[in-house]
Amino acid sequence: MSVRSVGGKNVPAVGTWAIDPTHTSISAVARHLMVSKVRGSFGTFSGTIVVAEDPKDSSVEVVIDAASIDTKVEDRDNHLRSPDFLDVENHPQLTFKSTSIEADGDDWTVIGDLTMRGVTHPVELDVEFLGVMNDPWGNPKAIFEAEAKIDREQWGLTWNAPLETGGVLVSKEFKIDIAAQAALQA
Repeated sequence: MSVRSVGGKNVPAVGTWAIDPTHTSISAVARHLMVSKVRGSFGTFSGTIVVAEDPKDSSVEVVIDAASIDTKVEDRDNHLRSPDFLDVENHPQLTFKSTSIEADGDDWTVIGDLTMRGVTHPVELDVEFLGVMNDPWGNPKAIFEAEAKIDREQWGLTWNAPLETGGVLVSKEFKIDIAAQAALQA
């Protein structure tokens, strides 16, 4: 059985679930010119979700290739890879490792340490477990959505440019969006 009920909540089966990069997206959204949104997605990453008997004892670990950022604009992507932002030459990976999981009704919060540019700060991911579906070959896939808001300057991503009309080119706050599928490992 791939789904079980704990305290009236549906949760994935106990075990290790590997994040499926071909059916998962990890992206960051920033405001540009104070108004419009620019989205960048990471194309290369791996991770595991270890589901414990008590879901609050579960854990999540993700490793992201920082150079895999893609906003569909080569010049912007190169700038994001530069020392002004991700500094991929000196810090090739972003990592997330959970430290606790909290439940409040149907709402889940995964709290963990996000490391970028060699700097680590706690982040709270608001997570929704959407269920488990079998793919056409009968393999169970746990489906999650998560989001968080972070202050990029905490990780040393402080580059910006002032606008003539006031404000700055790039927002201080980034929104992290994750849509994930994970496969139960044998």
